[in-house]
Amino acid sequence: MHYFSQIFRSIVLTILLLSLKPVAIAQTYKFDDILYGAAYYHEYLPTERLDEDVRLMKAAGINFVRLGESTWQLWEPQEGVFKFDWMDRVVDKMYKADIKVILGTPTYSIPAWLYKKHPEITVINENGEQQKYGMRQNVDLSNPVFNVYCEKIIKQIIAHYKNNPAVIGYQLDNETHAKGASGPVVFSRFLAYLKKKFVSPDSLNKAWGLNYWGQAITKWDELQPVDGFMHPNYRLEWSRFQENMTTEFLERQADLVKKYKGAHQFIMHDHPGAFRNDIDERAIAKFIDYPGMNIYHYDQDKSDGLRISLFGSFARSLKPGNYLVPETNAASIGWNSADQFPPYDGQLRLNFFSHIGSGANLISYWHWHSLHTGIEQYWKGILPHDLKPGRIYNEVSRIGNERARVGKELVNLTKRNKVAILYSIDSQNGLIQQRFDNNMEGFVNGPYESGNDSYLKIINRFYKALYDLNIEADFVFPDGKNFEKYDMIIVPPLYIASDKLLQQLNQYVLNGGYLILNFKSGFADENSKIRHEVMPGALSEICGFTYNEFSNLRNRIPLKSDPFQVGDKNFAEQWAEFIVPTTAKTLASYDHPFFGKYAAITRNEAGKGVVTYFGTVVSFEVLKKVLWSSLEELKLIGTDQDLSEKLKVKHAFDPSGKTLHFYYNFSDKNMEFKYPYKTGKSILGNTRIEKNGLIQFSPWDVVIIKEE
Repeated sequence: MHYFSQIFRSIVLTILLLSLKPVAIAQTYKFDDILYGAAYYHEYLPTERLDEDVRLMKAAGINFVRLGESTWQLWEPQEGVFKFDWMDRVVDKMYKADIKVILGTPTYSIPAWLYKKHPEITVINENGEQQKYGMRQNVDLSNPVFNVYCEKIIKQIIAHYKNNPAVIGYQLDNETHAKGASGPVVFSRFLAYLKKKFVSPDSLNKAWGLNYWGQAITKWDELQPVDGFMHPNYRLEWSRFQENMTTEFLERQADLVKKYKGAHQFIMHDHPGAFRNDIDERAIAKFIDYPGMNIYHYDQDKSDGLRISLFGSFARSLKPGNYLVPETNAASIGWNSADQFPPYDGQLRLNFFSHIGSGANLISYWHWHSLHTGIEQYWKGILPHDLKPGRIYNEVSRIGNERARVGKELVNLTKRNKVAILYSIDSQNGLIQQRFDNNMEGFVNGPYESGNDSYLKIINRFYKALYDLNIEADFVFPDGKNFEKYDMIIVPPLYIASDKLLQQLNQYVLNGGYLILNFKSGFADENSKIRHEVMPGALSEICGFTYNEFSNLRNRIPLKSDPFQVGDKNFAEQWAEFIVPTTAKTLASYDHPFFGKYAAITRNEAGKGVVTYFGTVVSFEVLKKVLWSSLEELKLIGTDQDLSEKLKVKHAFDPSGKTLHFYYNFSDKNMEFKYPYKTGKSILGNTRIEKNGLIQFSPWDVVIIKEE
């Protein structure tokens, strides 16, 4: 009887909603406007707040909300008892206000009754410790019992809302990662994974070099768990398995949602930032409609748009098309009150249009109201703790009403960048195991601290250098796709690489590409076995040098004769390969009685292309000078590079092919510059802008010009 009452209720609700306004259901959801909104948790608020919240959202120009990802215990308060009335009420109110809804599958935080019945589903870490209840994302994603319960709740929710015109899409789980799940059951799955990949113990022995320390196996059950295993080859494959656990978990959810969702509804996931070494974000992008990236950034005097651009570039590169920002700062953030730095006036608006200029189609604040309970009480929302509209709400309203006016002109933008950075998650994990840096001082130049992740430090530095030079970039990946689209590819230390990838890089250069290559590239194969060849192995011909020794650097070493004229920033640090050029030209060498006979930076012409190689870590100022010279050679230096340091510019194309230029003032000073491009229209100011006309704008302001 309960089942049929649910069906009846669903039918009645659908008829009611359809009667409110005519709805044209598309085959798949297509963005025709920028979606702007917030995560909304009515379940944390007094019941009587709903009408007032919807009224405030509508007045602020908010046109979508994200709901339900944290509320399994409300959807299913007891096992097998499903409740929808509490959410139906919210969805109905949003629909009447013409506010679209994205629902989250609520599987990242399990209900208390599920833990009580099945405490075995939580993660066991490598030390054998099992996580207790009380924290989110504490469950073994591969656990079959957990997945059975996930399937039940997802099926119920999606089937209930599949025909609801308010619900345009679903978010799979939330910021999913495997959290280092280990233990006997996970290890048994790892063995099955290895058997499928390597087929026989002998193949595994050869791939990993298990004769070392006499650890080779003759039977699969002789392989010991990862706990305490120091072998880098084992560790690399274990990291891939961890990534795969997350990918398979989300793919199971995606398959289930696709089976039950409406034709007009899309699927997304929100990653907890870019470059997570335990998540294969590229693999996950294959089975979702839109990649989502939660992008939190610095505000106040540290506001520079760098992390917005970096994470946006990465998200945009995961899948052809645009990306979504399901979570970003509304006010100050933090799990305590020790890091409360709310944005200055104007910074929220500047940040919003920074996301748009990078290609985002959806920007959502986490969250609508500041929480009164729980560990995230100080992760502030659009409304402060008193729930009264204030300074943040007023700026959100300004943005929302501008979005209502110009959003259709700024949706579905495309980029045509000429520079890309090659990101290899295997190299990232390989260099976490075999790190090359020996101190942190002066080495972290980027959008966020990267701890012991020395690979990520290099990505930070190169992206920041490009950003400082007003050069936009995409990311490419080790599958070799789209290399030919770019005039320049920057390759951070490609420590782990297959022979195929190395050949693809060779071909890219021989065909006319410009490669910026870094130390340790090509050093180990796809199984983390160091290659037998004289380095840089398969890359030797295009690099034009060889080396077979290297050294850490205890102290900074100056470069001979200050070749880039950077004064006290003329140094190398951390690492030095003993490079002996064959055909390469030495751009810089060490000013040192021993290291001085080796090249530090080289340039080599090969085929139709060029390779510039960094055999060391140079100062950030040297890095920028070398990049500038290379970009100038490719004729990628122009009027954008004449802008002052705090002025940033991005370029994009609308669906009709018209060019848009986004100018951002990341400073507390009034700024002006001469607009160098074709005559156009200021989208926000609705005024005509002549070529070479003077543009003036306020602190933390933005100007968007669409060419005629």
